[in-house]
Amino acid sequence: MMCVVEIVIDTSAILAVIGEEPEKAELIRLTRGATLVAPASVHWEVGNALSAMFKRKAIGINEALEFLEGYAAIPIRLVEVGLKQAVELSARLNVHAYDAYVLACAINQRAPLLTLDGGLRERGREVRLDVVEMKSR
Repeated sequence: MMCVVEIVIDTSAILAVIGEEPEKAELIRLTRGATLVAPASVHWEVGNALSAMFKRKAIGINEALEFLEGYAAIPIRLVEVGLKQAVELSARLNVHAYDAYVLACAINQRAPLLTLDGGLRERGREVRLDVVEMKSR
């Protein structure tokens, strides 16, 4: 029987891949053969990140649409996270809701966390999650 490995991925890692950041190759290597999982909120967080890039004039609409095509090509299983659990984690760890959703997802899926966000990585360790380490970090 084959064991399917799940990895919970956050928006920082997704954006690095779709934005062709230097970490892309390592992220792809680390996730090859795994099932990527994320809280359903990641969908909206990607949109929020793109809107922040618009405000900074870092990208235009055409580049954003290319990013969305790249995002749509990444097979990610989206899962619901309980709001009560996320709010409790947010209060306990002093993190934003989006980070709490990711942490709750990893806890519930009993899966390691893959993030480029140092603060989220530390909060993950605080709640005893396995955290996927990047070689270049």
